[in-house]
Amino acid sequence: MLETNTTTDLKNLPREQLITFIESLGQPSFRGRQILAWIYRPGITEFDEMTDLAKSFRALLPEHAFISRFEDPITEVSFDGTVKFGFFLKDGQMIESVMIPEEDRSTLCVSSQVGCAMGCKFCLTGAMGFFRNLTTAEIVNQVCAVRDYLIAAGKPRLTNIVFMGMGEPLANLDNLIDAISLLTEQRGLDFASRRITVSTCGLVPQMITLGEKTSVNLAISLHATDDETRSRIMPVNNRYPLAELMEGCKKFPHKKRQRIMFEYTMLEGINDSDDQAMQLTRLLRDIPCKINLLSMNEAEGSDYRSPGRDRVLAFQKILRDNGFTVFIRQSRGADISAACGQLAGKKQPAT
Repeated sequence: MLETNTTTDLKNLPREQLITFIESLGQPSFRGRQILAWIYRPGITEFDEMTDLAKSFRALLPEHAFISRFEDPITEVSFDGTVKFGFFLKDGQMIESVMIPEEDRSTLCVSSQVGCAMGCKFCLTGAMGFFRNLTTAEIVNQVCAVRDYLIAAGKPRLTNIVFMGMGEPLANLDNLIDAISLLTEQRGLDFASRRITVSTCGLVPQMITLGEKTSVNLAISLHATDDETRSRIMPVNNRYPLAELMEGCKKFPHKKRQRIMFEYTMLEGINDSDDQAMQLTRLLRDIPCKINLLSMNEAEGSDYRSPGRDRVLAFQKILRDNGFTVFIRQSRGADISAACGQLAGKKQPAT
């Protein structure tokens, strides 16, 4: 839900803004902290359920405010346990979240925009074009809705949040930071910062601001080792070429033992050669980092192909032999349109 002309969605307000709003209604500041603790509890949808507030105040609140939530999502469940959620917004647009269960964790991939303006050539969300930024409430409500889904299904709780869904998170920086503050707020959703990762295609100034204002993990969608290749598949590289991006990574305010995750989607015949693996080792040599290799998730309409597992393993070996920590991310939810933009691309209204 979006704010109306007369009422305020309280889930759009981080703690201090919420307290200020409640004070504007003639209430003491501690009432704001009380309400903050209520609105992120599972199943709380009405002010009347906030039993430690005076009845007169509970009656006043609906005249000025409301509590938004996502209801009746489209869900697709994979054979491997991955669940894709499609949430319809008040303006008719759709966004996606993907819940990925693993033995020791349960991770939710969250969207930050409707569509994306970055235009990465191998990304289905980029092919949709850009519609708008999500509000703070629309970001946190993805987490609330999936949390409630897992509770109702009797499944393990969410442990990790990754901003790797639809959109470029740092292009919606203010709402992203407000959402992170609510995700990590003890009276809010109470996630540890170390359990939250924000992925960017390389908006360098915003990246530094994120590091200054939060303690979350940073992931860089890299996908190429030279400017010519990266600019061809990721237009953002024309604004922030590799030298500038690497310098930004070196300046990123690292916490102790914190390392940047570099994501590298392998595209057959484009960025998967042994020479490019060696070039990647030189590019990242002076940056505390981990590398996540992803084999291209092939989808209908894409011009790009996966290089195959043997090529991925050979690429990984070169990086490991040069001292890097390298993971291969397994494709999940291939049977349920789990790649970013696949489900929403089917359901998005015509424009």
